[in-house]
Amino acid sequence: MSLRWGVLSTANITDKLLNSGHDQEFTAVASRNTSRAREWANARGIPTAYGSYEELLADPDIDAVYIPLPNSLHVPWSIAALEAGKHVLCEKPMSRHPKDVERAFDVAEREGRVLMEAFMWRHHPQLQRTRELLAAGEIGPLRVIRAAFAFLADDPDDIRLNPELDGGGLMDVGCYCVSGCRALTGAEPEIAYAEQVIGGKGVDVVMSATLRFPGDVLAHFDCGLAYEGGDQLEAVGDDGSIFLDDPWHGREAEIEVRRPDGSIERIEAGPANSYAYELANFEAAVRGEQPPLLGRDDALAQARAIAALYSSAERKAPCPID
Repeated sequence: MSLRWGVLSTANITDKLLNSGHDQEFTAVASRNTSRAREWANARGIPTAYGSYEELLADPDIDAVYIPLPNSLHVPWSIAALEAGKHVLCEKPMSRHPKDVERAFDVAEREGRVLMEAFMWRHHPQLQRTRELLAAGEIGPLRVIRAAFAFLADDPDDIRLNPELDGGGLMDVGCYCVSGCRALTGAEPEIAYAEQVIGGKGVDVVMSATLRFPGDVLAHFDCGLAYEGGDQLEAVGDDGSIFLDDPWHGREAEIEVRRPDGSIERIEAGPANSYAYELANFEAAVRGEQPPLLGRDDALAQARAIAALYSSAERKAPCPID
């Protein structure tokens, strides 16, 4: 069964799904501007364009909806889509408010629909291979994780700089770092500590943070929208480290195992399109063939960590993660 997809918004990130190479069927797009929706749909060969999100959700021929709206709209429109009988792939981060995430998954369970947070990088074979190396003790006991993701958002009208839309460095790119630290430990953080620099229209444009995990594992990351900080993820153990350059996109998909003597073993994870893997997993979950990789528990743990980091940054004190 191939799902018939609708998209709420004409956000650029949707093109990454459309061009993933996965055999998906995108049949409709909705925008608040009818002419924009038609222009966008025509340019991509999508047959139907709607001038409101409500119209798309009322379309009985749509099975699933992709939601790449601004962060503050993720949960409200996910719930609306679920209540309209659609399965939902919601772009990351679902929310910085754990109770809202719980509310959305409560609706998904009530309606018997699949809801998944779209952290595409988690589907890449590079991450799976890295976790296998860690589990095999390739670098000994895990001690520290280092992560980074930042870029320069220099357009003052960029929605990522707007607090009313839940913008900010942690929400846009730092959430990858949180996800990465959680994925490599295979556990959930217990304590968060963060410092932030406020910019834009009142959002965190720079954040540096520490998460403490069970087993005395510490994870450090920096993220932001005010500097070209690159993107990386590294797990450090007693016997070396495992380093991923560009982990969030996986374009190179090369894993470096770095030894204390300075030697480096390079392991090719192989080219892969994370968006294609994401779509395949989502559609398999809808068919009941496998569980979604990122379900309720993962989305809720992610939101709890983000909430604690913001709380810590505001209070300038460590914050337990409930």
